[in-house]
Amino acid sequence: MKLYEIGQQIRTLREAKKLTQEQLATKCGISRVTLGKIERGELGNTSVKTLDIILASLGLEIEFKTIRGFGLPNLDEL
Repeated sequence: MKLYEIGQQIRTLREAKKLTQEQLATKCGISRVTLGKIERGELGNTSVKTLDIILASLGLEIEFKTIRGFGLPNLDEL
């Protein structure tokens, strides 16, 4: 996942769980405005810890993967 896609994915997952921005933000201990910015891709100086808290609240975790072929899928991935 590319950095700019994180916010879009958080929004999709939040909506799938039928949570408002206010509900998720409260659960994560952040402001609704901050969550809104993250969802719009305005990550600014958002810490990895904040992203980790949001993702954990949605039942996910941060995972690292190796970039191969400059981000292009290999034949097995197609």
